[in-house]
Amino acid sequence: QVQLEESGGGLVQPGGSLRLSCAASGGTFSSYAMGWFRQAPGKERESVAAISRSGGSTYYVDSVKGRFTISRDNAKNTVYLQMNSLKPEDTAVYYCAAADRGWSGSNPRLYDYWGQGTQVTVSS
Repeated sequence: QVQLEESGGGLVQPGGSLRLSCAASGGTFSSYAMGWFRQAPGKERESVAAISRSGGSTYYVDSVKGRFTISRDNAKNTVYLQMNSLKPEDTAVYYCAAADRGWSGSNPRLYDYWGQGTQVTVSS
């Protein structure tokens, strides 16, 4: 079992930056592939980014490529999502997730553990 807690959300102006963090406890962090997902009001849940156990492989949805960067620090049991050049359409609740079966990519059905989410609002 592993517990996940997101932090770093908030209100930011278009074009601004924000870094989300997801701290894990109660498990062996390096054994989990990690992902970030988001859900806006009235929209379906969307995979944003994913990273392999060692950090050697990553995935990004097309709409955030070049703007967002996923990374992990296994020594700190933490995964990050650096978000730059934010747009109003990035507004959503962002969730981190862990998969104990290894690389899971963008499929939420393959993730076993989820955080509570953190709100990101991009508005002037």
